[in-house]
Amino acid sequence: MTNSETVAPPTTLDRNLALEVVRVTEASALSAARWTGRGDEKAADNAAATSMRQALNALVMDGLIVNGEGEGPDRPLHTGERVGAGGGPRVEIALTPLEGATICAKGALNALSVVALTEAGGFLAVPDQLYFDKIAVGPGLPLGVIDLDNTPEENLARIAAVRGVSIDDLTVCVLDRPRHADLIGRLYDAGARVSLIDDGDVSGAIAAGLPDSGIDVYMGTGGAAQGVLAAAGLKCLGGQMQCRFFLRGEDEKMRARRAGITDFARKFTLDDLASGEVMFAATGITDGHVLRGVRMQGDRATSHSLVMRSCTGTIRHLTAHHDLAKSDGLHLR
Repeated sequence: MTNSETVAPPTTLDRNLALEVVRVTEASALSAARWTGRGDEKAADNAAATSMRQALNALVMDGLIVNGEGEGPDRPLHTGERVGAGGGPRVEIALTPLEGATICAKGALNALSVVALTEAGGFLAVPDQLYFDKIAVGPGLPLGVIDLDNTPEENLARIAAVRGVSIDDLTVCVLDRPRHADLIGRLYDAGARVSLIDDGDVSGAIAAGLPDSGIDVYMGTGGAAQGVLAAAGLKCLGGQMQCRFFLRGEDEKMRARRAGITDFARKFTLDDLASGEVMFAATGITDGHVLRGVRMQGDRATSHSLVMRSCTGTIRHLTAHHDLAKSDGLHLR
């Protein structure tokens, strides 16, 4: 090698790990899909978590869950739990084995299994069951086009202006919750279309970053941990996101302070939420804006997944066919 030659900087996370991580979301999605439309949220959630933990522990890595399924050690895949077979890179993990247990139980739209990895210190660790105000858009827009300090109408006008369209051409994804009644009314009055979802605000935010989803913007209040997961996906997609804690009462403020959060007015950007190299994998459980759900046919199943890396901008859509008699949805090969 001569002095004039250049070498790309090494990355901490092996690119092959991204394709291994999708096996994790496939496993949890297949297990949850057995319970789709059966009316049992707990069974679906437990099945997904059990399969995800088993699949994570088969990966060659030293993983620490920083945003998981609760904070107590009695919870599967809880925050602070170490996973992986060891011997590989040290990584931080944000995950949800089943985003949308209720919609999975009902057979409704937008249930996903999601895992994101980054280097140590890369994810903002947030206390369980706290909320963020959120706004997210996809790639191709100038930095700063969205701002939580703007009104919804102002954000819509700025997005429409830089895209060269009218507000009437924009579709905003919002969780269908009573707390969003005023927001939804203002979006209608501004002329925007509104896509209401029953659950799954990770998929709602990610949809804003995908060109064929039909979603232009995500707005509203949702889980803080889900906001970090969405940020990981949007970082890979080149989108933008802002979040700010939405704290309901002194108890939630105390929990935030114990986690080291003192500036409750701070606006967190994408890089605040998910810094460094990020790998993101999601598998659909039911059909949604982002992915098709699992299709079960006796002892066979078909899954649809999204795998992304922030350092390369690579986006892979994977369709996999599984022989459940051999894998049982746990050890996929």
